[in-house]
Amino acid sequence: MKLLEEKVLKEGIAINENILKVDGFINHQVDPALMKAIGEDFASHFEGKGITKVVTIESSGIAPALMTASAMQVPLLILKKSPSKVLNENMYQTIVTSYTKGTSYELTLAGHLINEHDHVLIIDDFLANGEAATGAIRLIRKAHATVAGIGILIEKSFQPGRAKLEEQGFFIYSQVRVKKLGKDLIELA
Repeated sequence: MKLLEEKVLKEGIAINENILKVDGFINHQVDPALMKAIGEDFASHFEGKGITKVVTIESSGIAPALMTASAMQVPLLILKKSPSKVLNENMYQTIVTSYTKGTSYELTLAGHLINEHDHVLIIDDFLANGEAATGAIRLIRKAHATVAGIGILIEKSFQPGRAKLEEQGFFIYSQVRVKKLGKDLIELA
């Protein structure tokens, strides 16, 4: 997606060969016009796939996933990263390790909000090693729902996430594919 590519190149900050900061327009400060365009692009790309729900992991995926759900006119489900004091019945849970943060967290989905009739689109901000998407897939499968596809804002194509997910038969659409990162270097595929 050209608009997002331009933002990444102009405003993204490459910290090193693995970390790309996009906090000025995606995850700390959110550009609403960009999110609307991202949502419309995902909706257009996955049109006709029978999607009944959009799923994302809190928190950076919420804005683009909400705009995608809005454009598709379907509900958005947000997978929680910490256990809830009020959600304690009919929950699906799995452990996910964050590549960027180097920590693990318990991902939770409220079971009453999803069922075997749902055909889900997963939206996430980054794809690196595929751990977050794999965790989301595990929860969706526990609910007996199906995954229609995975929409990624920024893919680090030099890391194994895409290959891991494609080996499992999942379709991935990335709006931006980064070929190489280095200190102050962002090279797109």
